[in-house]
Amino acid sequence: MTQARTTTPLAHEVARRIRKLRADRGISLSELARGANLGKATLSAIEAGTRNATLETLYAIAARLDVPLAALLAPPTPADAPTVSGTAVTAELLEVFTDDGATTELYRLTIRPGPTQTSPAHPRGVVEYLTVFSGTALVGPADTPLTVAAGGHASFASDVPHIYAALDAEVHASLVIRHPSRRQG
Repeated sequence: MTQARTTTPLAHEVARRIRKLRADRGISLSELARGANLGKATLSAIEAGTRNATLETLYAIAARLDVPLAALLAPPTPADAPTVSGTAVTAELLEVFTDDGATTELYRLTIRPGPTQTSPAHPRGVVEYLTVFSGTALVGPADTPLTVAAGGHASFASDVPHIYAALDAEVHASLVIRHPSRRQG
């Protein structure tokens, strides 16, 4: 017997946004799946809104589409901020700021103890700024991660694979991701 998958309203909004961004860029489903290192069936189910994507998957799709993660999520409202989860991280989009030089996303982050989450490389020039409020986190480039304790902060280029892990207990933090503008010349 096949179980029906339950998806969230956010999954349907994400599906719509991915389809539109992919179509706007003239990228086929197969090309996006290959570029994001996903199976075509997985991406098809995400685009159909019948599958909830993990945070890692959404980052891979956003990187291939060369857009901030916020471009795949519904615009945040104070009462209903979009929340996505991955292997170890739950991220709640609080705000998106755009100016001539960059798009900046602000997230409330929870890192669960146990697994390590590896995020795929973002486009060139993307930088992340993490401030830890409680717990101790291991974050940053996978080959040179940083340990950040409560009250501390770190910044790192996230255009390489990077990790998030809670070292002792659940970590509560804020994450700012700055995406430089891509100017066509």
